[in-house]
Amino acid sequence: MIRILLLVILLVGGAGAAQPGHTAVVKLPNDLDPVYHLKIDKFPKFEADIVFKDGRTLRFCCVKSMMNYFYRPMYFPEFGTKPDGSDIAKMVVRDYIDGTKIDATKAWYVFGSRLTGPHGDDLIPFASKAKAELFMKRYGGSRVMSYKEVRQKGFGLIDFLDSP
Repeated sequence: MIRILLLVILLVGGAGAAQPGHTAVVKLPNDLDPVYHLKIDKFPKFEADIVFKDGRTLRFCCVKSMMNYFYRPMYFPEFGTKPDGSDIAKMVVRDYIDGTKIDATKAWYVFGSRLTGPHGDDLIPFASKAKAELFMKRYGGSRVMSYKEVRQKGFGLIDFLDSP
């Protein structure tokens, strides 16, 4: 419903509409996830962020949502992200155990655990491989993956996590 409203705003315009040749940037309230439209503050252990070079921060309810956006920014033109991601300064995730913010590219992710995120199956982030392995002893998991491995799997991994 919100996406339809945003599309209508973009197409119809109105006060503050973009001039010809410019892209209108429409923002959801910062407490709503841009992909799944869930309240981010309800899931603080799963929160993830994309920080742009211009200082903007786009918040997500979970790693899966952030990666969905990262791989397919063209599906979310209302946020004005460049298709190649060159305007992204960094991505941040929270260590699931202690909640500290860590660089997503340095995190370790548990795939296939019994713990589900705000929108079902997800990648559970940790600051170290040892923490991820410890988590797997309690919640299971198919494997621990580095950020590099997550990137090599591409959008297919995120799509798989979203499948029923």
